[in-house]
Formats: sequence, structure tokens, C-alpha cells
Amino acid sequence: MTKRHSLSPEDILPWQDYAQARAQHRTRMTAIKRARRIEVGPFVSFYFESFETMWFQVQEMLHIEKGGPAQIPDEIAAYNPLIPKGRELCATFMIEIDDPLRRGRVLAGLGGIEETAFIEVGDYRIHAKAEADQDRTTAEGKASSVQFVHFDFSDAEAQAFKQPNTRVILGLTHPNYSHMAVLSEPTRDSLAQDFD
Repeated sequence: MTKRHSLSPEDILPWQDYAQARAQHRTRMTAIKRARRIEVGPFVSFYFESFETMWFQVQEMLHIEKGGPAQIPDEIAAYNPLIPKGRELCATFMIEIDDPLRRGRVLAGLGGIEETAFIEVGDYRIHAKAEADQDRTTAEGKASSVQFVHFDFSDAEAQAFKQPNTRVILGLTHPNYSHMAVLSEPTRDSLAQDFD
């Protein structure tokens, strides 16, 4: 089966068809997402996206907002950039703090955090590139609680990542938030499927 790098309107189920099978889609997606979520430190969770996760996101937006066929092009345009294109990993990462006062205080000190994410595979270190659709750090230096990043891999880096039982580290090197996590083997294997 050919790997898909973008959604088209033909991929989208009609509202009624999706609604009838929504519970099954949600159950399937929960299992997929579980292997693609990595916690880095106490507040940050990375959610690595794929064709399947973005298809689900578009279907959910259409289901909730009920915008009909006219809504489809905008949703596809919004979510296609987060589908890996064959030599990259794409992630949404969230700074998750329940207490609003603490969240505001922490975010105020995390400006530019999106520029400090990295993946380490053996001797390779791949630095994140923030999604360029908008600036997610304010002029005052406050970070958004939701960030979108891309990790662009060379052929050699992708090959190293795909090797079973390879040690892969995901981390952030912000002065106010410097943490790392080692990917489990099921997570590494799931993400390796994103490469052509």
C-alpha cells in the first residue's frame, strides 16, 4: 500500500457515515495515538501526527461543527501540513498545566520553546522546525500552550531511526524547561512507519 502524505476531499466520509461509525473510529484512533504520545518532563506531551490522526481530526471537526462539504477544504488545508511527507516526523506538543495561574506563569517563561525540541538517534541530533503558519511565542516571550513542529531527517538519519531497538531520545533544551525522554520500542516502531 502506498503511503499517503496528504488528505483530499475524496478521503472524507459524509457526516452521516462517520457519525454511524464514530465509536469504532474513536476506539481505533485511541490505540494508534497511545503509541504516538510521549511525555517529556512534567508538563509537555508530544503527539506525533500521521495521515490517520489528521484524517480523524478532520472528521471530528466536521462532525462537531457540522459545516458540511463547504467546510472540508479549510479543514484539509489546516491539517495537511501535519502529515509527514516521507522524510520527517510531525508533532503537536502541548504544555499541559491544569491550574490557570500556574499555567500563565510557566508559559510566560517558555518563549521560544518550540525552537528547542530535538530528536537524538545514535550520533545524530535532529532539531525541530516550528510550523510557520503563525508565531506561537508572543512579543513578550509567552509561549502558546499548543505547538506544532517538524523534524526533517536525512536518509541516513531515517535509516538509523528505523533500526529495531535503536535508542531514540526526544527532548527540549529550553533554559526554563530542559527534559528528555527515551522512546519505547513500540513508539519508535510506530513513528518509523512515517518514513518512506
